[in-house]
Amino acid sequence: MNRSATAGPMTIERDTRLAALINGNNQAGMLVLHKAMTMAIDKAQAAGFGIVGTNHTCTSTGALGYYAEQVARQGLIGIVFAQSPEFVAPHGSKQAIFGTNPIAIGIPAENSPVVMDMATAAYAWFGLLEAKTAGRPIPSDVALNADGQPTTDPSEVLKGGTIRVFDRSHKGSNLALMVELLAGPLVGAAVADKLEERNWGNLLLAVDPELLGDKDVIKARTQMVLNRVKAAEKLPGVSEILLPSERGNRAAAQHISSGMVPIEANLYQSLKVMASKADAGPGNRAAAAGSGCSNGMKLQTLLLHPVSSSVTDPYDASGAPLYQTATFGQPSATEGGPYDYTRSGNPTRTMLEEQWAVLEGGCRALAFTSGMAALAVVTRLVSTGGHIVAGDDIYGGTSRLLSQIVPAAGITVSNVDMTDINAVKAALIPGKTQLVMLESPTNPRMQVCDIRAIVAAAHAANALVCVDNSFLTPLYQQPLQLGADISMTSGTKYIGGHGDVTLGMLAVSDPELGKRLYFLQNAEGAGLAPMDCWLALRGLKTMALRMERSVANAEAMAQFLSTHPLVKKLNYASLPSHTGAAVHGSQATSGGAVLSFETGDLEVSRIIVEQTKLFKVTVSFGNVISLISLPCFMSHASIPAEVRAARGLPDDLVRISAGIEDAEDLVADLKAAMDLAWADKQQRMQQAAASSSNSSSSSAFDGPHSDIVNGTVAGSADIAAGGVKAAAAADVLLAAAHGREQELLQRIQQLESQLAGYNGQPTSVLLQ
Repeated sequence: MNRSATAGPMTIERDTRLAALINGNNQAGMLVLHKAMTMAIDKAQAAGFGIVGTNHTCTSTGALGYYAEQVARQGLIGIVFAQSPEFVAPHGSKQAIFGTNPIAIGIPAENSPVVMDMATAAYAWFGLLEAKTAGRPIPSDVALNADGQPTTDPSEVLKGGTIRVFDRSHKGSNLALMVELLAGPLVGAAVADKLEERNWGNLLLAVDPELLGDKDVIKARTQMVLNRVKAAEKLPGVSEILLPSERGNRAAAQHISSGMVPIEANLYQSLKVMASKADAGPGNRAAAAGSGCSNGMKLQTLLLHPVSSSVTDPYDASGAPLYQTATFGQPSATEGGPYDYTRSGNPTRTMLEEQWAVLEGGCRALAFTSGMAALAVVTRLVSTGGHIVAGDDIYGGTSRLLSQIVPAAGITVSNVDMTDINAVKAALIPGKTQLVMLESPTNPRMQVCDIRAIVAAAHAANALVCVDNSFLTPLYQQPLQLGADISMTSGTKYIGGHGDVTLGMLAVSDPELGKRLYFLQNAEGAGLAPMDCWLALRGLKTMALRMERSVANAEAMAQFLSTHPLVKKLNYASLPSHTGAAVHGSQATSGGAVLSFETGDLEVSRIIVEQTKLFKVTVSFGNVISLISLPCFMSHASIPAEVRAARGLPDDLVRISAGIEDAEDLVADLKAAMDLAWADKQQRMQQAAASSSNSSSSSAFDGPHSDIVNGTVAGSADIAAGGVKAAAAADVLLAAAHGREQELLQRIQQLESQLAGYNGQPTSVLLQ
């Protein structure tokens, strides 16, 4: 219940026979008010009167009628006041000074307590948020825009406007002021900049009617008044005169009997997330990849046994139910249920999002139609004139989004080397940079970025940080725990795992950020369809096993490639030789199941890719089947060649996504393809050497002038003539190209022996 990370134990600042003052110490307002209610009842029962104030709660308090009714059920009169942030303007003003400032009164009666619970504002602040999210107008006379003009657009009210008092007159304004004074300065709560100070106040009074006479007589007389009101002559068309709370009590009873309570969508989502973490304890949101999570369970277990979902399955099926529908029936013509239209929400999507939020250690997750749909929504957080800093080694689709789509909205983008924290800091423009986007490891060169350091630099410039965590997923790296604001995972990869569904996931730690992203998702129709959500939920069950096998296979292939003569550079984050190994080890628990390598020869790389039998040549990664590609011609082809070259992304780079096949079979298949590439390269070199021989003079060998530069033979005419010279050049070239120094030296000695005495003197071949 405590939403503040700094919440501490409540302290009693004052306590007398009749009164008390509680410092909530940043605990939630409802918890503190419950304590105040208990103390006030105890004092009233002992001395006839109890008054308790509260201050320093991290949230304002609602549902005051509940507390007033609980007091009244003890045979006492209950009066409750609550202060809230500056949302409401005094009558005749356009500046918000008051809160919605509710008041509740509970009075014992013979049948049951009568309770009045009302806000002094014409509309609820959360109602504005819900109306904006749903895209619906608000009533015409409840709020003003920033210019003081009436408006039905909730967005105008939220952007500097204000709510009016409940009766739009000085009477309502005066009542709001009284609540403000009683629940504000009287109890030590904030009196100015309440939203900034986050110090809300409450005041609760409990009075024993016997202070004024016989309790039973007073209850009987109270009931007489209530009966007179109920029996009052009705106007035409009025079927019943309702007492305070009577309408609400009947609606509540109806909902209880039906088994369903209609709740606004944002509140419903917040309650679900809160409930899912009720037993986790503060700050214990899956603190590290693979470590303890809810109820001490590992993430591998939570993939199969998610925490209780808000979606109830009456048949308790072992698999998630699929709600393959576009629309949902509503409780009545004027009331909305938790779901209405699948674009805005669907129970199957809710199950996926709730489970993913817990796995990420966040408060909310959102499922999108693809990873790019998710990232596109993230960029919508940046306003026109803003600035984005992104890596220079990123997925091709992300690069296309940032280079061709985002600038059209008046947003500038800087691509920098994210492995260089100084370059990142230099690219940040305080007051303008609003978003930093990165990958670690990067795609496809598997570079490692220091997520913690980048987050610190970005937050210092008031910029959000979004990490593409598709390579590792929360099983092996949790960006939110490293300080990132948004974690994006392309679920097409390891969540689905079988190459049969496309989706993207966003996870956040800040509820307000989650609301902004949901609004954009709903408004632009980017939510994941029910069937795809169902496939993703099925995929989650085996994700840990699949990734563990894939990672083991990637490690086996990395070991094989690390010693192969065709490989000029191997990129795999968990190799001890990787320049970012130390940073990677501090923020992740695995190198993942994707690796890449360079051969220095596009034709060699092409043959390797095309001649494998167990690797499917395709884009993407994270499949149960091993995948192989040349990214510059596939996933990163949308990046112009000159840009790829400037960023150090060579055409010959090969990317492998390890599947779950047998590791020995994968290595054997890769070796066979590389043997073919080796043979082809040898043949091409021999042909090149022969061509060089044919174009050279057959004159006498003049001495040691042979150089090997960048894998080619210079001065080969000086070695010898004819076939001996061609063979020598080819062998020297091959050996030098693959670093086989011992073989090269032995061959040179043989050639020197064959050519000894040529022109009367020995000959040497010098390698430079």
